[in-house]
Amino acid sequence: MAEEEKSQEQAEVQFSIQKVYVKDISFETPNSPEVFKMEWKPTVDMHLTNEATPLGDNLFDVVLSVTITVKLEDKTAYLVEINQAGVFFIKNIPDDVMERMLATACPNILFPFAREAVSDIVTRGGFPQLLLSPVNFDALYIQQQQAEQQPESGTTH
Repeated sequence: MAEEEKSQEQAEVQFSIQKVYVKDISFETPNSPEVFKMEWKPTVDMHLTNEATPLGDNLFDVVLSVTITVKLEDKTAYLVEINQAGVFFIKNIPDDVMERMLATACPNILFPFAREAVSDIVTRGGFPQLLLSPVNFDALYIQQQQAEQQPESGTTH
């Protein structure tokens, strides 16, 4: 019976946050102070990527990269880039679930930290507060998986 308990403990799924940190952050206002005189009707473009690196001992470094470009007409008002990172302890997760967890659960934890940093740096830059909408990383992961499974278009037989 002791062996059964031991194998159950070993198979117990474990997930914890070890550290959350900013790996890199950049804020640029290439057209200031001229943009401060323009009417504030911005277009906002946001790009997200994430990458996971195994560190050994069931530790993974996950980096969520967020790039936001805000334009007024054809002029860039500002550009924000942040690499929000976290070290996660993940144990006893099946391989087929691990990829999804690193692509969804970890970015879901990191995104609010990135959103807060972006809002703070934009305000410090003299611009109106920018509140990023929540992101559905599960839906993004499913879209990415479906896109990878699609046969390449444009091939001729």
